[in-house]
Amino acid sequence: MRVLAFNGSPRKQWNTATLLGKALEGAASQGAETDLVHLYDLSYTGCRSCFACKTRDGKSHGRCAAQDDLTPVLRKVEDADAVILGSPIYFGTVSGMTKSIMERLTFPYVTYTDPPQSLFPKKIQTAFIYTMNVSEAQMKEYGYEVHVALNERVLRTVFGASEWLCSCDTYQFEDYSKMAAPRFDAEKKAKRRAEIFPEDCQKAFALGARIATVDTNRSQTS
Repeated sequence: MRVLAFNGSPRKQWNTATLLGKALEGAASQGAETDLVHLYDLSYTGCRSCFACKTRDGKSHGRCAAQDDLTPVLRKVEDADAVILGSPIYFGTVSGMTKSIMERLTFPYVTYTDPPQSLFPKKIQTAFIYTMNVSEAQMKEYGYEVHVALNERVLRTVFGASEWLCSCDTYQFEDYSKMAAPRFDAEKKAKRRAEIFPEDCQKAFALGARIATVDTNRSQTS
């Protein structure tokens, strides 16, 4: 069992990265081999609309033809048994680096048929971990759940299975007194960081352990 995780946050030791680390710890507890890729270390773009992946009988049919730092990473996905994406929410959507990998990771495998089918060679487990500065109530108010549900549907279509975890009202700054952010109550933020974030870490660990125990030895047609 190989579990590959992508950190779509520019920070390597904060909320998103921490939760991804816990998820990989959970996967490793079940004997899985794990790997974490920090997307902001790579140089790449999103989909370039070349449509090489859709060209009938083309050498890149069903594969992304773009050549950059993401190219070898996408090859690693085909060798993985599970993939976990992690991203902070910026203005209602995932980070730009996460959006770009989502385009390159999913679009080449989706057929232009009705209904769409997947060209990915097997079924694997996927998961998405989101971190955000808003509360659970604000998440619903702002419609973030629509974005989460769309990503889940795309991942299910391409890879066969997906689940998600949201960590809300996260601790954004190391020192709130230095930041021009009067809307936030630093004490309440610190309290939630101390009391709720550890629970989110436990949920991430359980998520990783769960997807590492699912039988992935299935083709997309099984």
